[in-house]
Amino acid sequence: MEDRKRRQNSTDGIPAKKSEGAYEYMSGFGNEFASECLPGALPEGQNNPQRCPYGLYAEQLSGTAFTAPRETNKRTWLYRIRPSVKHYPFQEEESGNYTNNFDNSPVTPKQLRWKPFDLPTAGGVDFVKGLHTVGGAGDPCTRYGAAIHIYSCNSSMGNRAFYNADGDMLIVPQLGTLFITTEMGRMEVAPNEICVIQQGIRFKVDVVGPSRGYILEVWGNHFVLPYLGPIGANGLANPRDFLTPVSWYEDLETEHTIVAKFQGKLFTAKQDHSPFDVVAWHGNYAPYKYNLKNFMVINATAFDHADPSIFTVLTCPGHMAGTALCDFVIFPPRWAVQDHTFRPPYYHRNCMSEFMGLIYGNYEAKEGEFMPGGASLHSMMTPHGPDEKCFTGASNAELKPVRVADNTQSFMFESCLSLKPTTWGLKTCEKVDDDYWKCWQNLPKLFNPNQK
Repeated sequence: MEDRKRRQNSTDGIPAKKSEGAYEYMSGFGNEFASECLPGALPEGQNNPQRCPYGLYAEQLSGTAFTAPRETNKRTWLYRIRPSVKHYPFQEEESGNYTNNFDNSPVTPKQLRWKPFDLPTAGGVDFVKGLHTVGGAGDPCTRYGAAIHIYSCNSSMGNRAFYNADGDMLIVPQLGTLFITTEMGRMEVAPNEICVIQQGIRFKVDVVGPSRGYILEVWGNHFVLPYLGPIGANGLANPRDFLTPVSWYEDLETEHTIVAKFQGKLFTAKQDHSPFDVVAWHGNYAPYKYNLKNFMVINATAFDHADPSIFTVLTCPGHMAGTALCDFVIFPPRWAVQDHTFRPPYYHRNCMSEFMGLIYGNYEAKEGEFMPGGASLHSMMTPHGPDEKCFTGASNAELKPVRVADNTQSFMFESCLSLKPTTWGLKTCEKVDDDYWKCWQNLPKLFNPNQK
Protein backbone atom coordinates (compact mmCIF):
# COMPACT_ATOMS: atom_id res chain seq x y z
CA MET A 1 0.00 0.00 0.00
CA GLU A 2 1.45 3.35 -0.97
CA ASP A 3 1.05 6.23 1.47
CA ARG A 4 -0.12 9.27 -0.46
CA LYS A 5 0.51 12.69 1.16
CA ARG A 6 -1.33 15.91 0.35
CA ARG A 7 -0.02 19.14 -1.12
CA GLN A 8 -0.56 21.74 1.60
CA ASN A 9 -3.07 24.49 0.92
CA SER A 10 -4.09 27.29 3.27
CA THR A 11 -6.45 30.21 2.94
CA ASP A 12 -4.18 32.55 4.91
CA GLY A 13 -0.79 31.34 3.69
CA ILE A 14 0.09 29.71 7.03
CA PRO A 15 0.26 25.92 6.88
CA ALA A 16 -2.36 24.33 9.09
CA LYS A 17 -0.85 20.84 8.85
CA LYS A 18 0.20 18.94 11.97
CA SER A 19 2.06 15.65 11.97
CA GLU A 20 1.61 12.93 14.61
CA GLY A 21 3.77 9.97 13.69
CA ALA A 22 2.76 8.64 10.28
CA TYR A 23 -0.50 10.62 10.35
CA GLU A 24 -1.03 14.18 9.19
CA TYR A 25 -3.87 16.52 10.03
CA MET A 26 -5.29 19.95 9.35
CA SER A 27 -6.08 22.15 12.33
CA GLY A 28 -9.42 23.83 13.06
CA PHE A 29 -13.08 23.12 13.82
CA GLY A 30 -15.64 23.24 11.00
CA ASN A 31 -13.20 24.80 8.56
CA GLU A 32 -13.42 24.79 4.79
CA PHE A 33 -10.62 22.31 4.21
CA ALA A 34 -8.91 21.39 0.92
CA SER A 35 -6.61 18.40 0.57
CA GLU A 36 -5.12 16.49 -2.35
CA CYS A 37 -2.70 13.58 -2.72
CA LEU A 38 -1.68 14.43 -6.29
CA PRO A 39 -0.86 17.96 -7.49
CA GLY A 40 -3.82 19.52 -9.27
CA ALA A 41 -6.25 16.76 -8.34
CA LEU A 42 -8.67 19.38 -7.00
CA PRO A 43 -10.51 21.13 -9.84
CA GLU A 44 -9.80 24.84 -10.00
CA GLY A 45 -12.73 27.24 -9.77
CA GLN A 46 -15.54 24.67 -9.88
CA ASN A 47 -16.74 21.49 -8.21
CA ASN A 48 -18.00 19.29 -11.04
CA PRO A 49 -16.02 19.71 -14.26
CA GLN A 50 -16.88 17.78 -17.40
CA ARG A 51 -13.72 15.74 -16.91
CA CYS A 52 -11.99 15.67 -13.53
CA PRO A 53 -8.18 15.67 -13.30
CA TYR A 54 -6.51 12.23 -13.40
CA GLY A 55 -9.75 10.61 -14.60
CA LEU A 56 -11.36 10.92 -11.16
CA TYR A 57 -15.08 10.97 -10.40
CA ALA A 58 -16.65 13.96 -8.59
CA GLU A 59 -19.04 13.00 -5.77
CA GLN A 60 -20.71 15.29 -3.25
CA LEU A 61 -21.39 14.14 0.32
CA SER A 62 -24.11 16.27 1.93
CA GLY A 63 -24.33 16.49 5.72
CA THR A 64 -27.24 18.95 5.74
CA ALA A 65 -30.07 19.88 3.41
CA PHE A 66 -29.00 21.91 0.38
CA THR A 67 -30.99 24.86 1.71
CA ALA A 68 -29.65 24.84 5.29
CA PRO A 69 -28.37 28.29 6.35
CA ARG A 70 -24.84 28.93 5.19
CA GLU A 71 -23.47 29.03 8.74
CA THR A 72 -24.72 25.48 9.38
CA ASN A 73 -24.52 24.01 5.86
CA LYS A 74 -22.26 20.96 5.68
CA ARG A 75 -20.97 19.27 2.54
CA THR A 76 -17.77 17.93 1.01
CA TRP A 77 -16.74 17.22 -2.56
CA LEU A 78 -14.82 13.98 -3.06
CA TYR A 79 -12.66 13.22 -6.09
CA ARG A 80 -12.32 9.47 -6.21
CA ILE A 81 -11.11 6.66 -8.44
CA ARG A 82 -14.56 5.05 -8.57
CA PRO A 83 -17.92 6.43 -7.43
CA SER A 84 -19.27 4.88 -4.23
CA VAL A 85 -22.42 3.76 -6.09
CA LYS A 86 -20.41 0.92 -7.68
CA HIS A 87 -21.35 -2.01 -5.43
CA TYR A 88 -23.61 -5.07 -5.39
CA PRO A 89 -27.06 -5.03 -3.71
CA PHE A 90 -27.34 -4.72 0.06
CA GLN A 91 -28.39 -7.70 2.14
CA GLU A 92 -29.61 -7.46 5.73
CA GLU A 93 -27.17 -8.75 8.33
CA GLU A 94 -27.63 -9.85 11.92
CA SER A 95 -27.19 -6.81 14.16
CA GLY A 96 -26.42 -8.67 17.39
CA ASN A 97 -26.56 -6.41 20.44
CA TYR A 98 -26.37 -3.23 18.33
CA THR A 99 -29.79 -1.60 18.12
CA ASN A 100 -31.72 1.65 17.87
CA ASN A 101 -35.08 0.11 18.79
CA PHE A 102 -36.01 1.01 22.36
CA ASP A 103 -39.76 0.35 22.14
CA ASN A 104 -39.57 -2.83 24.21
CA SER A 105 -36.62 -1.88 26.37
CA PRO A 106 -36.95 -2.29 30.15
CA VAL A 107 -37.87 0.83 32.10
CA THR A 108 -36.38 1.67 35.50
CA PRO A 109 -35.69 4.95 37.30
CA LYS A 110 -33.09 3.43 39.65
CA GLN A 111 -29.49 4.52 39.72
CA LEU A 112 -27.44 2.22 37.51
CA ARG A 113 -23.75 1.47 37.61
CA TRP A 114 -21.88 -0.99 35.43
CA LYS A 115 -18.66 -2.78 36.25
CA PRO A 116 -16.07 -2.74 33.44
CA PHE A 117 -17.56 -4.23 30.30
CA ASP A 118 -16.02 -7.48 29.11
CA LEU A 119 -13.40 -7.74 26.41
CA PRO A 120 -13.93 -10.46 23.78
CA THR A 121 -12.92 -13.96 24.79
CA ALA A 122 -12.93 -15.30 21.22
CA GLY A 123 -10.79 -14.04 18.37
CA GLY A 124 -11.89 -12.23 15.24
CA VAL A 125 -14.19 -9.64 16.85
CA ASP A 126 -13.82 -6.41 14.90
CA PHE A 127 -15.19 -2.96 15.70
CA VAL A 128 -18.62 -3.55 14.11
CA LYS A 129 -19.06 -7.05 15.53
CA GLY A 130 -18.07 -5.69 18.94
CA LEU A 131 -20.80 -3.02 19.16
CA HIS A 132 -23.24 -3.35 22.07
CA THR A 133 -26.01 -0.85 22.82
CA VAL A 134 -26.39 0.18 26.46
CA GLY A 135 -29.41 2.44 25.95
CA GLY A 136 -30.97 5.30 24.09
CA ALA A 137 -34.16 7.10 23.08
CA GLY A 138 -35.79 8.44 19.96
CA ASP A 139 -35.91 7.12 16.43
CA PRO A 140 -33.43 7.46 13.56
CA CYS A 141 -36.33 7.38 11.09
CA THR A 142 -37.82 10.58 12.54
CA ARG A 143 -34.32 12.05 12.84
CA TYR A 144 -34.31 12.88 16.53
CA GLY A 145 -32.68 10.83 19.24
CA ALA A 146 -29.51 9.27 20.57
CA ALA A 147 -27.99 5.94 21.53
CA ILE A 148 -25.06 4.97 23.74
CA HIS A 149 -22.93 1.98 22.80
CA ILE A 150 -19.90 0.11 24.04
CA TYR A 151 -17.40 -1.26 21.54
CA SER A 152 -15.25 -4.21 22.60
CA CYS A 153 -13.04 -5.77 19.94
CA ASN A 154 -9.74 -7.52 19.32
CA SER A 155 -9.42 -7.66 15.54
CA SER A 156 -8.98 -5.20 12.69
CA MET A 157 -11.70 -4.78 10.08
CA GLY A 158 -9.51 -5.80 7.14
CA ASN A 159 -11.46 -5.37 3.89
CA ARG A 160 -14.65 -4.30 5.69
CA ALA A 161 -15.83 -0.69 5.90
CA PHE A 162 -18.70 0.77 7.91
CA TYR A 163 -20.92 3.80 7.57
CA ASN A 164 -23.81 5.10 9.66
CA ALA A 165 -26.67 6.39 7.51
CA ASP A 166 -28.61 7.40 10.63
CA GLY A 167 -26.33 9.83 12.44
CA ASP A 168 -22.99 10.96 13.80
CA MET A 169 -20.77 8.88 16.11
CA LEU A 170 -18.60 10.37 18.85
CA ILE A 171 -16.07 7.69 19.81
CA VAL A 172 -14.27 7.66 23.18
CA PRO A 173 -11.48 5.05 23.37
CA GLN A 174 -10.86 3.66 26.86
CA LEU A 175 -8.48 0.78 26.16
CA GLY A 176 -6.30 0.44 23.09
CA THR A 177 -5.52 2.85 20.28
CA LEU A 178 -7.79 2.96 17.24
CA PHE A 179 -6.24 3.35 13.78
CA ILE A 180 -9.10 4.69 11.70
CA THR A 181 -9.15 4.94 7.92
CA THR A 182 -11.87 7.17 6.49
CA GLU A 183 -12.73 8.37 3.01
CA MET A 184 -11.06 11.71 3.85
CA GLY A 185 -7.92 10.28 5.44
CA ARG A 186 -6.50 8.43 8.43
CA MET A 187 -6.59 9.13 12.16
CA GLU A 188 -4.85 7.61 15.16
CA VAL A 189 -7.10 7.93 18.21
CA ALA A 190 -5.74 6.86 21.60
CA PRO A 191 -7.34 6.81 25.06
CA ASN A 192 -7.82 10.39 26.30
CA GLU A 193 -8.58 11.40 22.72
CA ILE A 194 -11.96 11.37 20.99
CA CYS A 195 -13.06 11.43 17.38
CA VAL A 196 -16.27 12.26 15.56
CA ILE A 197 -17.25 10.47 12.34
CA GLN A 198 -20.31 12.05 10.78
CA GLN A 199 -23.33 10.51 9.14
CA GLY A 200 -22.57 8.70 5.90
CA ILE A 201 -18.75 8.76 6.05
CA ARG A 202 -17.23 5.34 5.41
CA PHE A 203 -14.48 4.16 7.72
CA LYS A 204 -12.71 1.11 9.08
CA VAL A 205 -10.99 0.54 12.43
CA ASP A 206 -7.71 -1.31 12.93
CA VAL A 207 -6.50 -2.38 16.38
CA VAL A 208 -3.37 -4.07 17.71
CA GLY A 209 -4.95 -5.88 20.65
CA PRO A 210 -8.03 -5.92 22.89
CA SER A 211 -9.75 -2.54 22.65
CA ARG A 212 -12.75 -1.02 24.39
CA GLY A 213 -14.53 2.29 24.50
CA TYR A 214 -17.76 4.25 24.43
CA ILE A 215 -19.82 5.70 21.57
CA LEU A 216 -22.43 8.43 21.57
CA GLU A 217 -24.61 8.26 18.46
CA VAL A 218 -26.90 11.21 17.64
CA TRP A 219 -29.64 11.58 15.04
CA GLY A 220 -30.90 14.87 13.68
CA ASN A 221 -28.01 17.30 14.17
CA HIS A 222 -24.23 17.57 14.28
CA PHE A 223 -21.83 18.31 17.12
CA VAL A 224 -20.71 21.92 17.53
CA LEU A 225 -18.61 23.85 20.01
CA PRO A 226 -20.68 25.32 22.86
CA TYR A 227 -21.28 29.05 22.99
CA LEU A 228 -18.84 30.71 25.37
CA GLY A 229 -21.04 33.68 26.36
CA PRO A 230 -19.33 35.87 28.99
CA ILE A 231 -16.33 33.51 29.07
CA GLY A 232 -15.24 35.41 25.97
CA ALA A 233 -13.41 34.43 22.81
CA ASN A 234 -11.16 31.74 24.30
CA GLY A 235 -11.57 28.77 26.59
CA LEU A 236 -12.88 25.24 26.97
CA ALA A 237 -12.13 23.32 23.75
CA ASN A 238 -10.32 25.72 21.44
CA PRO A 239 -11.01 25.28 17.70
CA ARG A 240 -7.35 25.05 16.71
CA ASP A 241 -6.91 21.84 18.72
CA PHE A 242 -9.34 19.84 16.56
CA LEU A 243 -7.56 17.86 13.86
CA THR A 244 -8.98 16.65 10.54
CA PRO A 245 -6.97 14.13 8.48
CA VAL A 246 -5.30 15.04 5.22
CA SER A 247 -6.30 13.10 2.13
CA TRP A 248 -5.01 9.57 1.67
CA TYR A 249 -6.01 6.87 -0.79
CA GLU A 250 -5.43 3.30 -1.85
CA ASP A 251 -6.11 1.83 -5.29
CA LEU A 252 -6.99 -1.79 -4.53
CA GLU A 253 -9.00 -3.99 -6.87
CA THR A 254 -9.94 -6.62 -4.29
CA GLU A 255 -13.26 -7.60 -2.77
CA HIS A 256 -14.42 -5.33 0.03
CA THR A 257 -17.56 -5.45 2.15
CA ILE A 258 -19.50 -2.29 2.98
CA VAL A 259 -21.48 -2.49 6.23
CA ALA A 260 -24.28 0.06 6.33
CA LYS A 261 -26.30 1.02 9.38
CA PHE A 262 -29.70 2.15 8.10
CA GLN A 263 -32.79 2.78 10.22
CA GLY A 264 -31.13 1.00 13.11
CA LYS A 265 -30.30 -2.20 11.22
CA LEU A 266 -27.15 -3.49 9.57
CA PHE A 267 -26.81 -4.32 5.87
CA THR A 268 -23.82 -5.50 3.83
CA ALA A 269 -22.86 -5.06 0.19
CA LYS A 270 -19.89 -6.41 -1.73
CA GLN A 271 -17.76 -4.40 -4.13
CA ASP A 272 -14.64 -5.13 -6.14
CA HIS A 273 -12.48 -2.26 -4.91
CA SER A 274 -11.45 -0.34 -1.82
CA PRO A 275 -13.86 2.40 -0.69
CA PHE A 276 -10.87 4.47 0.44
CA ASP A 277 -9.98 5.73 -3.01
CA VAL A 278 -10.53 9.47 -2.55
CA VAL A 279 -7.51 11.21 -4.08
CA ALA A 280 -8.63 14.74 -3.19
CA TRP A 281 -11.43 16.50 -1.34
CA HIS A 282 -12.59 19.88 -0.19
CA GLY A 283 -15.40 20.99 2.12
CA ASN A 284 -16.44 21.35 5.74
CA TYR A 285 -17.94 17.90 6.36
CA ALA A 286 -15.12 15.65 7.51
CA PRO A 287 -14.14 13.54 10.54
CA TYR A 288 -11.97 15.00 13.27
CA LYS A 289 -10.19 14.11 16.49
CA TYR A 290 -9.43 16.00 19.71
CA ASN A 291 -7.03 15.40 22.59
CA LEU A 292 -8.79 15.92 25.92
CA LYS A 293 -5.56 17.14 27.53
CA ASN A 294 -5.95 20.36 25.50
CA PHE A 295 -9.21 21.32 27.24
CA MET A 296 -8.83 24.70 28.94
CA VAL A 297 -10.56 24.26 32.30
CA ILE A 298 -12.60 27.08 33.77
CA ASN A 299 -13.72 26.67 37.37
CA ALA A 300 -15.00 28.52 40.43
CA THR A 301 -12.19 30.37 42.23
CA ALA A 302 -14.05 32.01 45.14
CA PHE A 303 -16.91 29.85 46.37
CA ASP A 304 -19.48 27.22 45.32
CA HIS A 305 -19.27 24.45 42.76
CA ALA A 306 -19.78 25.48 39.14
CA ASP A 307 -22.38 23.54 37.17
CA PRO A 308 -20.83 20.73 35.10
CA SER A 309 -21.85 22.47 31.87
CA ILE A 310 -18.65 24.48 32.33
CA PHE A 311 -16.79 21.34 31.23
CA THR A 312 -18.62 20.88 27.90
CA VAL A 313 -16.35 19.89 25.03
CA LEU A 314 -18.97 19.43 22.29
CA THR A 315 -22.73 19.81 22.12
CA CYS A 316 -25.36 18.51 19.73
CA PRO A 317 -28.16 21.11 19.84
CA GLY A 318 -31.72 20.01 20.50
CA HIS A 319 -35.03 21.55 19.47
CA MET A 320 -35.19 23.91 22.46
CA ALA A 321 -32.71 26.79 22.67
CA GLY A 322 -30.04 26.14 25.29
CA THR A 323 -31.07 22.50 25.73
CA ALA A 324 -28.82 19.90 24.16
CA LEU A 325 -29.93 16.76 22.45
CA CYS A 326 -26.60 15.55 23.86
CA ASP A 327 -23.56 17.17 25.45
CA PHE A 328 -20.13 15.63 25.75
CA VAL A 329 -18.66 16.76 29.06
CA ILE A 330 -15.34 15.87 30.73
CA PHE A 331 -13.99 16.18 34.27
CA PRO A 332 -10.27 16.72 33.70
CA PRO A 333 -7.36 17.32 36.10
CA ARG A 334 -7.65 20.77 37.67
CA TRP A 335 -7.23 22.88 40.80
CA ALA A 336 -9.93 23.27 43.47
CA VAL A 337 -9.53 26.48 45.47
CA GLN A 338 -13.03 27.48 46.62
CA ASP A 339 -13.48 28.81 50.16
CA HIS A 340 -16.20 27.59 52.58
CA THR A 341 -17.50 25.24 49.87
CA PHE A 342 -18.35 21.57 49.53
CA ARG A 343 -16.04 20.98 46.58
CA PRO A 344 -17.12 17.63 45.08
CA PRO A 345 -20.18 17.47 42.81
CA TYR A 346 -23.33 18.44 44.69
CA TYR A 347 -26.36 16.22 45.28
CA HIS A 348 -28.60 16.55 42.27
CA ARG A 349 -31.87 15.72 40.57
CA ASN A 350 -31.78 16.65 36.92
CA CYS A 351 -34.28 17.12 34.09
CA MET A 352 -31.55 15.63 31.86
CA SER A 353 -30.19 12.07 31.67
CA GLU A 354 -26.58 11.63 32.79
CA PHE A 355 -24.45 8.73 31.49
CA MET A 356 -20.91 8.67 32.83
CA GLY A 357 -17.83 6.70 31.85
CA LEU A 358 -14.29 6.52 33.19
CA ILE A 359 -11.35 6.35 30.80
CA TYR A 360 -8.71 5.96 33.50
CA GLY A 361 -8.05 6.85 37.14
CA ASN A 362 -10.47 7.39 40.05
CA TYR A 363 -13.60 9.52 39.89
CA GLU A 364 -13.61 11.85 42.92
CA ALA A 365 -17.21 11.26 44.02
CA LYS A 366 -16.95 7.45 43.91
CA GLU A 367 -13.28 6.60 44.43
CA GLY A 368 -12.51 2.91 44.22
CA GLU A 369 -16.05 1.96 43.20
CA PHE A 370 -16.46 3.51 39.74
CA MET A 371 -13.99 1.63 37.53
CA PRO A 372 -12.31 2.42 34.18
CA GLY A 373 -14.25 0.73 31.40
CA GLY A 374 -17.46 0.83 33.45
CA ALA A 375 -20.31 3.32 33.41
CA SER A 376 -23.25 4.78 35.30
CA LEU A 377 -26.66 6.13 34.32
CA HIS A 378 -28.65 8.57 36.43
CA SER A 379 -31.98 9.01 34.72
CA MET A 380 -34.26 12.03 34.69
CA MET A 381 -35.05 13.23 38.24
CA THR A 382 -33.29 10.24 39.82
CA PRO A 383 -31.25 11.51 42.81
CA HIS A 384 -27.49 11.10 42.72
CA GLY A 385 -24.36 12.55 44.24
CA PRO A 386 -21.28 11.76 46.37
CA ASP A 387 -21.20 8.59 48.43
CA GLU A 388 -20.80 8.65 52.22
CA LYS A 389 -17.00 8.41 52.14
CA CYS A 390 -16.70 11.36 49.75
CA PHE A 391 -19.26 13.45 51.65
CA THR A 392 -17.63 12.93 55.04
CA GLY A 393 -14.14 13.58 53.74
CA ALA A 394 -15.03 16.73 51.80
CA SER A 395 -17.15 18.12 54.64
CA ASN A 396 -14.17 18.00 57.00
CA ALA A 397 -11.25 18.65 54.68
CA GLU A 398 -8.93 21.60 55.08
CA LEU A 399 -9.94 24.07 52.38
CA LYS A 400 -6.56 24.73 50.87
CA PRO A 401 -5.79 24.67 47.14
CA VAL A 402 -5.67 21.04 46.03
CA ARG A 403 -5.34 19.17 42.77
CA VAL A 404 -8.43 17.26 41.65
CA ALA A 405 -8.59 14.31 39.25
CA ASP A 406 -4.87 14.03 38.57
CA ASN A 407 -4.18 10.92 36.50
CA THR A 408 -7.94 10.63 35.94
CA GLN A 409 -10.28 11.29 33.02
CA SER A 410 -14.00 10.79 33.40
CA PHE A 411 -16.72 12.03 31.07
CA MET A 412 -20.47 12.40 30.75
CA PHE A 413 -22.96 12.08 27.92
CA GLU A 414 -25.81 14.36 29.06
CA SER A 415 -29.08 14.32 27.12
CA CYS A 416 -32.49 15.96 27.22
CA LEU A 417 -33.88 12.53 26.27
CA SER A 418 -35.17 10.04 28.80
CA LEU A 419 -32.76 7.22 28.01
CA LYS A 420 -33.97 3.61 28.19
CA PRO A 421 -31.46 0.84 28.91
CA THR A 422 -31.51 -2.14 26.58
CA THR A 423 -31.99 -5.70 27.72
CA TRP A 424 -28.30 -6.24 26.97
CA GLY A 425 -27.41 -3.26 29.15
CA LEU A 426 -29.59 -4.31 32.09
CA LYS A 427 -29.26 -8.09 31.97
CA THR A 428 -27.32 -9.80 29.20
CA CYS A 429 -23.97 -8.09 29.80
CA GLU A 430 -24.13 -9.16 33.47
CA LYS A 431 -22.21 -6.05 34.53
CA VAL A 432 -24.85 -4.11 36.48
CA ASP A 433 -23.72 -3.48 40.07
CA ASP A 434 -26.80 -4.48 42.06
CA ASP A 435 -25.31 -2.97 45.23
CA TYR A 436 -24.80 0.51 43.81
CA TRP A 437 -27.67 1.96 45.85
CA LYS A 438 -25.91 1.02 49.07
CA CYS A 439 -23.20 3.66 48.67
CA TRP A 440 -25.65 6.30 49.93
CA GLN A 441 -27.25 4.35 52.76
CA ASN A 442 -24.66 5.32 55.39
CA LEU A 443 -25.13 9.05 54.87
CA PRO A 444 -25.82 10.23 58.44
CA LYS A 445 -28.52 12.51 59.73
CA LEU A 446 -26.68 15.65 60.85
CA PHE A 447 -29.63 17.96 61.43
CA ASN A 448 -29.71 19.72 64.82
CA PRO A 449 -32.36 22.44 65.27
CA ASN A 450 -30.42 23.85 68.22
CA GLN A 451 -27.12 24.30 66.45
CA LYS A 452 -26.70 26.38 63.30
